[in-house]
Amino acid sequence: MKNLIYICLALLIVTSCTQKEMAQDETRTVLRIGTDATYPPFEIVNTETGQPEGFDIDLITELCKVNGWKAEFMVTPFSGIIPGLQNKKYDLVLSAMTITPERAVVIDFSEPYYLAGQVIAVPLGNNSIFSIDDLIGKKVGVQLGTTGELMAKKMDGLEVFSFDNIGAAFIDMNNGNLDAVLNDFPTTQTYINIHKSAKTVGEILSSEYYGMAVRKGDSTLLNAVNNALAEIKKMADIKLCI
Repeated sequence: MKNLIYICLALLIVTSCTQKEMAQDETRTVLRIGTDATYPPFEIVNTETGQPEGFDIDLITELCKVNGWKAEFMVTPFSGIIPGLQNKKYDLVLSAMTITPERAVVIDFSEPYYLAGQVIAVPLGNNSIFSIDDLIGKKVGVQLGTTGELMAKKMDGLEVFSFDNIGAAFIDMNNGNLDAVLNDFPTTQTYINIHKSAKTVGEILSSEYYGMAVRKGDSTLLNAVNNALAEIKKMADIKLCI
């Protein structure tokens, strides 16, 4: 119940969401979900159970309950997650993925479910980087295929180093090989809270909405997903009034 309430609170801040017409995917019993489970608090593999867990996992589990589906998770690197969807390795991607015009050309996004943004992290002892302007001439770590990587590569004067997962970038920074990491705020703050070895500087640099993704033209699944998101938001309204 607590996980559902947390999910609902996050959904309520995404003010651009609109309800779709009722849609059913009556023949489906299992939803195969592609996720890069290296990105807490949204998705991470539990080392004891071997299963993914986190905000995104809780959300899609609730969504599957609404639609009467069984969730089947398939862990895959983020850099290849869209090709995997296109090649039908899974039915849906849920992996803290920012909705962008470029991605929307090749996949279809659900209504947004989370508002995030890019932030700069530096080692605790760093006293030379205070804003994005101070990154000029610095070595900056990002995750391959993310909006953080796109933002960093558009900036002049940076040495950009791309990693398969953001944890590897933070480790490299802690080892003294990077000056900063550019990444989504929620995951960056989670890393800082756990490891106590870095800090954020400056302002949040963007406003980015996360969405679930399906194959281009899969309107039946997309409408069923959007309808379930609307139902979860409706449950939020009820629970927040108790």
